[in-house]
Amino acid sequence: MIAYFVMLFAILTRIVPHPELMNFTAVGAGLLYFGARRSRWQIGLAVLALAATDYYLTVFRYGYDFHLRGYLITWAWYAGVALLGSSLLQKSSVMRVAVGVVTSATSFFLLSNYSVWPGNAMYTQNLRGLFDCYVAGLAFYRNDLISTALFAAVFFGWQPAMEWMTGTEHASRKAA
Repeated sequence: MIAYFVMLFAILTRIVPHPELMNFTAVGAGLLYFGARRSRWQIGLAVLALAATDYYLTVFRYGYDFHLRGYLITWAWYAGVALLGSSLLQKSSVMRVAVGVVTSATSFFLLSNYSVWPGNAMYTQNLRGLFDCYVAGLAFYRNDLISTALFAAVFFGWQPAMEWMTGTEHASRKAA
């Protein structure tokens, strides 16, 4: 149940305006946590909720036309990060969460900037234009990496922290 609240929180971090914190959201960490705690078929629910949020933001917040083709890579990324969480983070450790965080933020940076570059008048359609596109995205990448790390620390760390403070251990960890 907590995984659903984490995804709701991640969605809210996208909807609540915060222009001074470009791309500072809980989406990457939320997808990692959701994937680690829910079954694979339930990942579709998280992707669907985020897709609905993309539609809302595009049409109602920003007033743009919605083009499905422009979001397919993003939605595949949502599913990929949640699946990464389901495989890598079933058994959480600091190192595994760190790998998930870096993989999540870096893959989004690489995929989203690469998908912006073709056909965009802001960038020339050569290697220099692609390089310029990636350089322009560095501020977003930094904020995504920081926010994903902070939220992942909270999402994956709250239960072990509570267990440490109370002197108890979750039954599934005792068996391991």
